[in-house]
Amino acid sequence: MLPDHVTEQGNVVQSLWNGAWVAALATGAVVIVLILWASFFHRKRRAKADLPPQVRYNLPIEMLYTLIPLVMVSVFFFFTARDSERLTRVDGDAPVKVKVEAYQWSWRFTTTYNGKTLPTVAGTPVHDYHQGPQLVLPVNQKVEFTLTTDDVIHSFWVPEFLFKRDVIPGIPESNPGRKFQIQTLNKPGVYAGRCAELCGVDHSRMLFNVKLVSQQEFDQYIATQQAGSAQ
Repeated sequence: MLPDHVTEQGNVVQSLWNGAWVAALATGAVVIVLILWASFFHRKRRAKADLPPQVRYNLPIEMLYTLIPLVMVSVFFFFTARDSERLTRVDGDAPVKVKVEAYQWSWRFTTTYNGKTLPTVAGTPVHDYHQGPQLVLPVNQKVEFTLTTDDVIHSFWVPEFLFKRDVIPGIPESNPGRKFQIQTLNKPGVYAGRCAELCGVDHSRMLFNVKLVSQQEFDQYIATQQAGSAQ
């Protein structure tokens, strides 16, 4: 069961997930029906001890069980490739940009909004994601993330994003694999985040949270942060 998503990209993941399950269940049902049909209607009967006519091959059937899987795999590949492109596309025009720095064993978030950089939010290992560093984002906005680390492999994961991306050291900043973007939905709230890659002794305490707020509340947050940095 997927959690309720808070991003537009979550709709893509949800659709692909549901479609994959429908296709898998339909394929499974067809296979089970064919197995039962073959078991009941082609079993050897005592009244007919002779073997049925034997053939070396059946061209129509062989073409059928070759072409059908080929068509199925092609359809799966098309939808997966299409949705992967949508999920990994970065337009570069997001008004909110977040630099995510993963380290043993917490996170640093540096937010830039309309070209203005806010003070970095950092944390220490915690036992409750509410106590970890908080990333504040506005609803109904495009957000671009840049992931970086200097120690070991981490993984940035917010379950409600329905998206996870590894944070790998040594990858140049120009590499597109370091970036991804989301379009937040109008679902204010506080959402848990964590590292999803075993990264050391305090991996389980590498927690944070994302707080989605209204645009008015986000503007107030921006003003407060800028006023604090000016002092």
